[in-house]
Amino acid sequence: MTTGPLKEAFALYDQLKKEFTSPKADIAKCGQYLAKLKIYLTELSFLLPGERAASAEELLLAREVLETGAQWSIRAKDIPSFERYIFQLKTYYNDYNATLPPSARMYPLLGLNLLRLLAQNNISEFHTELELIDPDLLNDNVYIRHPIQIEQCLMEGSYNKVWHSRANVPAEEYAFFVDILVGTIRDEIASCSEKAYDSLPLPDAATLLYFKSEAEVVAFANERGWKINQKDKKVYFRETDLDATDIPADQVIHQTLEYARELERIV
Repeated sequence: MTTGPLKEAFALYDQLKKEFTSPKADIAKCGQYLAKLKIYLTELSFLLPGERAASAEELLLAREVLETGAQWSIRAKDIPSFERYIFQLKTYYNDYNATLPPSARMYPLLGLNLLRLLAQNNISEFHTELELIDPDLLNDNVYIRHPIQIEQCLMEGSYNKVWHSRANVPAEEYAFFVDILVGTIRDEIASCSEKAYDSLPLPDAATLLYFKSEAEVVAFANERGWKINQKDKKVYFRETDLDATDIPADQVIHQTLEYARELERIV
């Protein structure tokens, strides 16, 4: 029977779970619950397994708090916090897998961590983490298979497949890291475009950079210091190219006619 601080920790977790699963969850409030829970768990010494013998009930509570914390970190867009939660969860997943019942959130979170490593371009650690996962799950588990397929697309340069993978993520949280990955890809394409082209029509630039509208291209162009000419609906990667398009057409025509008249007089 749970008593004292442990009972309070269970009660607080119930409040966290109720708020977190609410359709209109208050992310800031969930963060406050998590902060209090981590204090409880630290005081009870089973947030750091090994310091004392903890019951299966205590270990299960700690694992569920950490798993909720990892999911909360994604909603809060706090990547360092997500990394810390995953690091702590590995102890429960690896050292207490025989003591605790299987977790339905284990592979979704491990897959998320793999996707995080790809988004951070940490390919070596990505493969290190893969080696720790049961080989039979690499193709059979949808949460693990998704980041593996993404990594293959990146190696092939099939960025279009990465972009379209957002519509087929195995869990809502995966879209967060896919968006970061697409942003990284977009920056790479933009850098190459600056070297390969003088200018591009806005619709072509939108397609090339995986934007849904020309307005998004304009905002992105402003961030990179590109110039937009609304007359010809083009984005110019170099200042000189835009200057060239700004030569007054009437002045050129007038000067050409003057030269023609002078030539007629000479002849």
